[in-house]
Amino acid sequence: MDKIRQFIRFLNEIGYEEVKTEGAFMAEENCNTENGIDELENLKEEVLKCNKCRLAETRHNVVFGEGNPKTNLMFIGEAPGEQEDLQGRPFVGRAGQLLTRFLNLFGIGRERVYITNIVKCRPPNNRNPQPDEIKTCYPYLEKQIEIIKPKVILCLGAFAARTVLNLPEKTPISKIRGQEFKIKDYIVIPTFHPAYLLRNRRGETDFQRDLEVALRIAGMI
Repeated sequence: MDKIRQFIRFLNEIGYEEVKTEGAFMAEENCNTENGIDELENLKEEVLKCNKCRLAETRHNVVFGEGNPKTNLMFIGEAPGEQEDLQGRPFVGRAGQLLTRFLNLFGIGRERVYITNIVKCRPPNNRNPQPDEIKTCYPYLEKQIEIIKPKVILCLGAFAARTVLNLPEKTPISKIRGQEFKIKDYIVIPTFHPAYLLRNRRGETDFQRDLEVALRIAGMI
């Protein structure tokens, strides 16, 4: 894109005044951004109406995800909990509040990142999502990633990491946290779930380190 702009400026300088420059590129970029936002909203409307698996029978609200649709950093958790189910928003309970505090340590507000889950409805009694529930819901997550195009995905907890990275079921988060996995055009970094940190404060240093690495790769600090 920069080389094209330089070439057009060169044409302008030698007399081709009719060649359009920055305005055309800005309009194209703005159009692409607006298209992405529209795509995400259309997907959200589809997900809000979803009744494809048994989780629709017990949910209060679909928890689609929220944040900046143009962000370089995306967080993926396991599934909505009680408060998320009631409010229709991801990570708003105690674990979510802790995540927000860690972001704030780096001067980052939640509105600058995007937060979602593997499945969009709360499993009863906060049990792990079943394989068929994940298979039904995962294409929605794949579409979110495709639309947002993050540079980095921070997987919160073993379940999210194993699902996104397609790892064996028993893979412990302690063995993979902090590692960088290149997938397509983005990097996946597994780390502890904030709910784990509420029970195990000793994991906070590693979590903060993983978050800092993700923020730096995303160009946000």
